[in-house]
Amino acid sequence: MEPKRSNNICKRALLTGFTLFIVLVTKSTQAIDIYADSEVILQNGTAGTLRCTFKSSEVVSHTTVVTWSFQSSQLDNKFSKAAHTIFYLSNGKEYPGLAEFKDRVQFIGDINKRDVSIQLSPAQFSDNGTFFCDVKNPPDVMGTPARMELRVVLKESLPASNTAIIVGAVCGALFLLVLVAVAACIVMRVLHSRHEYEGCTSLESVSSQAPQQRKKVESSLEGSRCTSPSGPLQGPVIYAQLDHSGSKNSFHKMEPVVYADIRKN
Repeated sequence: MEPKRSNNICKRALLTGFTLFIVLVTKSTQAIDIYADSEVILQNGTAGTLRCTFKSSEVVSHTTVVTWSFQSSQLDNKFSKAAHTIFYLSNGKEYPGLAEFKDRVQFIGDINKRDVSIQLSPAQFSDNGTFFCDVKNPPDVMGTPARMELRVVLKESLPASNTAIIVGAVCGALFLLVLVAVAACIVMRVLHSRHEYEGCTSLESVSSQAPQQRKKVESSLEGSRCTSPSGPLQGPVIYAQLDHSGSKNSFHKMEPVVYADIRKN
């Protein structure tokens, strides 16, 4: 019975030690996150950028390793069965991979900024396939390589760029704003002209009524002038005819007559 108990104790001790070992290794080895565009479309014969970045809790150093691999999507291509290394960076030095990519792949990233992008120039139809970006930053060595699907097409098959869409949308919005502003100006002018027209008609009606009132006032004034004297009261007028000849027949002679008008103050 005692040997069996000792064996169980040993098994439990070994299991506990193995568990502790796994926990310690897991804590010391952290994961690294790698990011890349899911799909890139390039025009045949032009240069294109394959962007890849990573996120690590450790400081980047000379021990950081970058690997780019390629697997063709064309069944008749010799690189279609497995991924092959096309670029390798270690200890700050660059190493070319496949001869087909040796002179066409250039490292344009900044590893200190966690950017490990490359440039492919010129792009060829044989480059259609999947590119893999892998980064090891010890002790962050556990991570899944980022996948990027590359499509090399003719110029006519290129989709409209986001820049053209954004510019078109902005131009459309500005044109719409201009139309709204013009419409608002037209409406304001129409309303203003109507207001002025209504003001003129009201003034004309007032001016047409004013002469009539003036005529009524003048007629009333004339009536008052006829009924009431406009000056001081006048007394009786006395006319006298004088004869200067001294003869008896002077009655029949017409002599100048002097009229005396005696007005009573």
